[in-house]
Amino acid sequence: MLYWLLYQKLFPYFRFFRIFRYLTFRCVFASLTALLIGLLIGPFVIERLREFQIGQYIREEGPQSHQKKGGTPTMGGVLICISILVPTLLWSDLSNPYVWLVMFSTVCFAGIGFADDYTKVVHKRNLGLTGRQKLALQFLVSAIVAGVLIELQDRGSYSTKLMVPFLKRVRPDLVWQWLGGVPHLHVLVVLPFIVFVMLVITLTSNAVNLTDGLDGLAIGCTIIAAGALTVLTYVSGHVVFSDYLELQRMPLVSEVTVFCGAMVGGSIGFLWYNAHPAEIFMGDVGSLALGGAIGTVAVVIKQELLLPFIGGVFILEAASVILQVGSYKLRNGKRIFKMAPLHHHFELMGWSESKVIARFWILALVFALFALTTLKLR
Repeated sequence: MLYWLLYQKLFPYFRFFRIFRYLTFRCVFASLTALLIGLLIGPFVIERLREFQIGQYIREEGPQSHQKKGGTPTMGGVLICISILVPTLLWSDLSNPYVWLVMFSTVCFAGIGFADDYTKVVHKRNLGLTGRQKLALQFLVSAIVAGVLIELQDRGSYSTKLMVPFLKRVRPDLVWQWLGGVPHLHVLVVLPFIVFVMLVITLTSNAVNLTDGLDGLAIGCTIIAAGALTVLTYVSGHVVFSDYLELQRMPLVSEVTVFCGAMVGGSIGFLWYNAHPAEIFMGDVGSLALGGAIGTVAVVIKQELLLPFIGGVFILEAASVILQVGSYKLRNGKRIFKMAPLHHHFELMGWSESKVIARFWILALVFALFALTTLKLR
């Protein structure tokens, strides 16, 4: 919006506005705008949530130290989404289809989380949408994203080929080209890609959701992951850098850098109020939205296989839950961890909440830095 006004409309008359052409400048301003929005409207959102008695329900089987957090305002993800979407609308080129795609995914996953959180608030217990309902909705949104990407590939602005870390010559295509000439098999041709995108985005969304169990843990890891994605998105859309690093050249995706910058700023703004002891929780409306956004951006910039490093802590948290459930069912009730997700295991080992959070942030930073080094180690 501001990009359209200040650059496309006013630049011919005022040469100073040329600065708004530069992506890095708009990314920084989107991040700062998101931060300011989060800081300024945060107290208002917290007060309204308290007024409507939208408080967090704490499971009785969880760590006892968490019981005192009961009643803390939740659904703070609304604040996160506003902080991300408004700067994106202000500072990005709204004629870019990828910008709208990542915003669409974010809003839809936020809507799923909102429905889950609202149901819990109404019933006043830890009971929202069923697991099957949430998965079905998440798969539906992810399938729509995949469908749009296939359409963009048909227009020549996207590629369904995977980029494999460390192996620059290996680029398998998820669209079965050898079936392309067979009549009535178009669905089968694109099915592997659709399924892959559905799994990547849905698993990432739920992984962030599982990580959201301690004050500031999930949002801190999100800041780090979003920062890494900002760099990866910028180099993927930059002609010189993408050629030098032998990435798939996709100039249009560079505009998503503005969205990633807004995600960094908005997350920092939310952390101001979510830091231990938290004044507000993000709820599913925040965690599912952030996970959906991270997964969608990774798919758009062709770094899906790098997600385990970009969001390493998220993956560890999700893996701990899968291993715990699998062990319990297959080994007659035996558990691997004292409690899952993983952060609760370390709490029950005697680590303080602040220590768990800080060390998981450090681990997330190590993972993200490693992800960035893979650009050159190819």
